[in-house]
Amino acid sequence: MELRQLRYFVRVVEQGSMGRAARELGVVTSALSQQISRLESELSTRLLQRTSSGVTPTDAGLAFMHQAQLALRHVDDAARAAQQARLSGHVSVGMAPSTSGVLGLPFMRAMRERYPDVRLHMVESLSGHLTAMLTARQIDLAILFHADPAQRWSVMPLLEERLFVIGASDVITMPSGKSVRLSQLANVPLILPSGPHGLRSLLSAAFARATCTPCVVAEIDGLAMLMDAVRAGFGATIQPGAALARGDAELLTAVHISDKHARRSNLLVSLSDNELSPSGLAARVVLADVTRTLVSEGRWPGATLHK
Repeated sequence: MELRQLRYFVRVVEQGSMGRAARELGVVTSALSQQISRLESELSTRLLQRTSSGVTPTDAGLAFMHQAQLALRHVDDAARAAQQARLSGHVSVGMAPSTSGVLGLPFMRAMRERYPDVRLHMVESLSGHLTAMLTARQIDLAILFHADPAQRWSVMPLLEERLFVIGASDVITMPSGKSVRLSQLANVPLILPSGPHGLRSLLSAAFARATCTPCVVAEIDGLAMLMDAVRAGFGATIQPGAALARGDAELLTAVHISDKHARRSNLLVSLSDNELSPSGLAARVVLADVTRTLVSEGRWPGATLHK
């Protein structure tokens, strides 16, 4: 198998046509078709389905496409690293909005200082979406709150976050004291993420254990809008302390929830070591280092390092 064949195959799938791919690659269509046929023969499986309007990948072709893209990216990164005699390439990292508020900029700053030639692609999205992107090889690593045991991922437990009731005490009645139990929140109007959200699933299970039904007055899946609604006094919310990292914390009251199940684990999840590029391996180390520094210096509210 040749790298040329991998590049040809990826381009054909991207273009959906042998003719368009051939023109873009600067080769004749017959030569391109011959290389694809040799590749299919070597793999003993059909990769492309030929139709009157072009070509589409088979199931085997889709699986091969993901790995071919990964292999080509590693080759390109290796070539750039050799040319520049220092670590280069690119890496994509996913974080949930609450996590990126406290970790995003410190991580980017540390990567710029240690590896200035590595180009970062930062993705902020819900944990479930990041899981899907990691499965599809669209990102290299992510901070997740749950890891699918069926996936061949590298999983490193990082920290555990306490959860807080957060609200504008001058607008709504907030629990008094430094801590509160979930069973005491039955009458507090809450604004929470919707059902598919990982935090909502955690809270639903925790409320069930406390034999208490929460008073949910609104569901908002975007953290920025959710916190805007809380600041406006539409209700309180339950979030990790990191949700207060983007400012205006002094306008809100945060009360620690003492139930032992009202905690959220943070996992550093990445593609397996043999799939990660050198840039990805370096980013994983930096991400873990920055996380430990933030927690040890008290800059990640309510977080404790995994023991």
